[in-house]
Parts: sequence; C-alpha cells; structure tokens
Amino acid sequence: MEQRFNYSDERFADIQVLRYRLNGFENLSLKEKLYIYYLSQATLYGRDITFDQFGKYNLKIRKVLEVVYTDMTIYRETDDFKALVVYLKRVWFSNGIYHHYGCDKFVPGFSADYLLACMRQVIPQKLPLESGQTVEQLFEVLRPVIFDAEVLPKRVNTDNGIDVVAASACNYYENVSQKEVEDYYSKLKDLDKSNAQPSYGLNSKLIKENGILREEVWHADGKYGNAIRHIIYWLEKAREVTENEQQAVAISKLINYYKTGDLQTFDEYSIEWLKELDGKIDFINGFIEVYGDPLGIKASWEGIVEYKDLEATKRTRLISDNAQWFEDHSPVDARFKKEVVKGVVANVVCAAMLGGDEYPSTAIGINLPNADWIRAEYGSKSVTIGNLTEAYNKVAKGSGMMDEFVIDEETLASIRKYSDVCDDLHTDLHECLGHGSGKLLDGVDFDALKTYASTIEEARADLFGLYYIADKKMIELGLVPDAEAFKSQYYTYILNGLMTQLVRINEGQQIEEAHMRNRALIARWCLAQGDCVSLVKKDGKTYVQISDYKQLRKHFATLLAEIQRIKSEGDYDAARQLVETYAVTIDEQLHKEVLERFNKLNIAPYKGFLNPVMLPVKNAKGEITDIKLNYSESYSHQMLRYSNEYSTLI
Repeated sequence: MEQRFNYSDERFADIQVLRYRLNGFENLSLKEKLYIYYLSQATLYGRDITFDQFGKYNLKIRKVLEVVYTDMTIYRETDDFKALVVYLKRVWFSNGIYHHYGCDKFVPGFSADYLLACMRQVIPQKLPLESGQTVEQLFEVLRPVIFDAEVLPKRVNTDNGIDVVAASACNYYENVSQKEVEDYYSKLKDLDKSNAQPSYGLNSKLIKENGILREEVWHADGKYGNAIRHIIYWLEKAREVTENEQQAVAISKLINYYKTGDLQTFDEYSIEWLKELDGKIDFINGFIEVYGDPLGIKASWEGIVEYKDLEATKRTRLISDNAQWFEDHSPVDARFKKEVVKGVVANVVCAAMLGGDEYPSTAIGINLPNADWIRAEYGSKSVTIGNLTEAYNKVAKGSGMMDEFVIDEETLASIRKYSDVCDDLHTDLHECLGHGSGKLLDGVDFDALKTYASTIEEARADLFGLYYIADKKMIELGLVPDAEAFKSQYYTYILNGLMTQLVRINEGQQIEEAHMRNRALIARWCLAQGDCVSLVKKDGKTYVQISDYKQLRKHFATLLAEIQRIKSEGDYDAARQLVETYAVTIDEQLHKEVLERFNKLNIAPYKGFLNPVMLPVKNAKGEITDIKLNYSESYSHQMLRYSNEYSTLI
C-alpha cells in the first residue's frame, strides 16, 4: 500500500510551508534523472544572489541570525529567542528582511540589546565580520536596518508621486534617482536603432560614483561571480546528459551569457530555448522577472527544473494548437492583434526543484521569454505546474474559506464542482495565450508604462483568460464539462479581487504587489459599472453577489480591449489612472471585517514549498546509478543546509 504523502510541514507567522510530490520521477531513466539532478544543483546555487538583490544587508543579517540560532550555548526558552527564530524563518522564506508579497520590512519581536548580547556570546569567527571589524561594529551596521522602521522600510515602493528608486530598498541601484535611471536607459535605447533591442539593464546594478553612472554587470567575472561560476559548473554537467542536441545548444548559449553578461547573448539563448520542444525535461535559470524593481527594468534571479506531465499536457496543447483562433476572436482592436501567432507552446509540468525568486513562494504558471520582440517573432513557452496546484488543492480542502465568504449554497456547490478544472484552465489561458497575445505598435517602448507595467500586463493576461473561459469554444474543445462551469471561476475571481485577497494585507496598508493590484483593478472596475456585481449584506456580513454573468463577461471584454490598447500604445497616463483608481487603496471597514472573519478560520494566508532532497546513489566506482527522493526534511533543516552547502557570496 502506498504511504500517505504529507503535504504540510510547519506553520509560523502568516506562512504555511508545504511539500510537493514528484509524480512519476521513479519511472524516468537514469539519464533523465541525472539531467534533472544537475539542473537542480544549478538551481540551488542561485539562492544567495536573490537574497542580495532583495536587500543590501540581507546576507549578513541571515548569517548572523543563523549563527545565533545554531549556537547551543544560547538559552532557547526565552520570548526573545523564540521571536528571533520566527524572524529568521520569515527571512528564509522571503529571501530577506522584507515580506515576500507586501514588501514591508519585518518588525522583530526581539530587542536590539538581545541581539547584541547573542552576537557577543557566539564564536566571533562565525559572524560575517569584515577585516578588522568588531562584533559591536557589525551590530551597529545592522541595528538600524533591522530595528529602525524609518531606515529602508520597503523593498519595492511604487507609490504615486515619489522617487520610487530612492524609496525602494531593493539592491538594484545605488546613489541614483529615478530620473537618472530612466534617462540612462532611454539614451541606450535611443542609440540602438535595431528592432531587436536587448532588455537593457536586466542583469546589472546601476551605480553612481563621483558623479558618473556605471553598470555593475552580473556575470562570472563580475558581481555575483562566485555564485554564477557554480551555476555554470552544474550547467556544464547537465549539458553532458541532455535528452537532445537542441537542449545542449541552449545550455551552451546560457553558459556563454553567464560568462559574458552580454544581453544579446541572453536573447540568443532565449531563442534557442524556444526551439527545444521535444524533450521531457526543461528548466528556467537566470535573471528573469522584473517585479522586484519599482521601474520594472532589473530582474531577480530565479530557477526551476520541471518535467512534462504528458497526460495533463493534452489539455494545454488543445489550447496552444488553437492559439490563432483565440487571437483572431479576441475582443480587442484589430490594430493590436498579431496577424500570425507564432510558436505558442504550452505544457503541464511537474516541478522538480525550485530556486531563487521561485522558492519557497512560487508561481503556478509561467510564460517566457518576456521580450516582446522575441514573442512576436519566435513565440513563447508556457507551463502550468500541476504538482504545485495539486499540493495547494490538497491542503485547501476543508479549510472553511469558501464556506465563510461565498454568498449561498448554490454558488458554493458550483465552486466545489468546477473550481479544480476552471482554476487550472484559467492558469493555462493566462500563461499560454494571455501573455502571448497582442502586440505593441511600432515605435512603442517596452518600458513605456514604467511602474504600472507589471500590473497592466498581469491584468491583460487574466482578462484574456476570464473572457475565454466562458466561451463555447471551451466546450467544443472538451476543456470544460458544460456551459455553467465558468461561473465558478467568475465568482471566485471577483470574490478574491474584492475581498479575500485582503487577508494578505495588514490593516492600514495599501495594495502593493502587482498580481494583487491586477485582481483588485479588474474586480473593482467591474463593481463600479454597477449592473452585475455588487457587495451585499447578509446576516451582518458582506458578500459578493453576481446577478448577471453574461454581462460580467461583456465587462471583461471591454476592459481587456482598453488594457490591450494601453499596452499597445504605451499609454502611461491611462495606465496610471486605472491602477491608482481601482488597484491601490482599500476600504478600511471592509478590510477590517474580512480580517476578523478570516482570523477565526485559523488559516495561514501565504504558502510556500520545501524542495525534495535528491540523493545520488553511487556504485563502488563512484558512479551515480540512481537518484532517490526524500521528502522528510524539515523547513529549518533545509534552510540551514542550503545556507551551508550553497552559500557563495558570504
């Protein structure tokens, strides 16, 4: 009898730690397992890069806290120590001292005096002391960063009307203003007259020294070099056991990019990566997403290793095979549609290893590359990560969340019947078609929407999925069982955008994160139309009521057309107006009510994952004969092991 899989590990603060299972891994060939293992090692070696990108002092703070935590001479049964442990676990989870979603700095539950006393008690040589630096001097560097609420308070700050670069603590800029950054990269683009411009600034830190701006590029012989050289080593090992020649070609390009830092080489790699379609195994490894930069220019490091779920992929292939139909029938202006949709590839995959900005909190769907000109000319790859959604669904059963917030039994029954199918389908449509749809008009700058770009892009992809999930084409393709299924997705989406996502935000705060802003924008815009979505009181509680689902679909179509226009034309003012009007501020009374109702359920609002442990089995000659999986590692053990085995920058 198969042993019951334990999807949950520990819970702390607002976090529930989960596990995901590698379904079918045992049936892979030795060569396939080796390929996954080597790619996984390359994924884990990027961890320190992400920590440093998310805050200049993150690595030193993590190291100090880990030294204190593992020193058994420190008495562990005090409130201060227990608070320090929770703080450290939050730092591990968020790759630094800022909340992984809200970006606000954590408030420590222990005192500065306590931390100093602990630092004095541990072996000094274990602390991250610079040459000649005393324990007290190191403490004075870190004290205001940890304990002073006014010092570097927010990792990403996109508040309207401020210098968002100066107001953000992310480690992408130094001594520069927002205007200086924008002017610097505008000049680079103006000098480059090609139609295939690289994503300038994607892999560098912009610094001003003695009045002169320069880029500190992240490559093997530059910034983050030690981590990148380890990544290259394992990519070279992976290249020896690829499934096909095209995988080896793509990896060679990626290695060359890491060695040089040349962004044109990164684009060449992205194109070669897109060409590889036949292998079972794929991966992402590099400086990819720009959500962590308030200007949306610089990319955080992330990694993921995956292999196809061949049965579930039949669903996404149905969607991608009909990509041209979806583009042609989209409710947007014909000027903004792609005449020919190229290279849309979609798979359902099993995640095998998560790293960097994809760990422990991760996406459940990904569409790459991000460069619009590559999408237009060569296409894109999309994945829905099936074993992660499986884990989420397993732990969500019986939580009571839907029972508390859904308006009536009829709607609740619909959600229970259709939500698993529709949630996955909406993710497929969002990633495979939404992000890959539409085009920029000639001459429109990819960065024209600036701080609002990420929110607008996520809203565009979500709206594409929402519009089409209710289309009769879904029934024709056999993707939904009947014409009523879409209503479950419409209700849960609007409920989330108006109410339930607010459980992730503390009272008095605004909505900061791009995906949350996107959902709020869509839901509140539809609410403002006043004809099919409303907030109603029932037994003293607020509920979402949808009175006309067909009319709601029309609103999705109208908003999709406008948001596609905004992106295609680079209309910054319209983007700002939409986001600032609908996506940022929160009704205080509604927020308070939602939090009170949610807190009674005793559910963690945020979830993330532990990775499986991959254990090479060797013969007498030292040759690897198998890769075994172990799912029993605890959260603290995994984090400490990663800090011990994969630390390269401190």
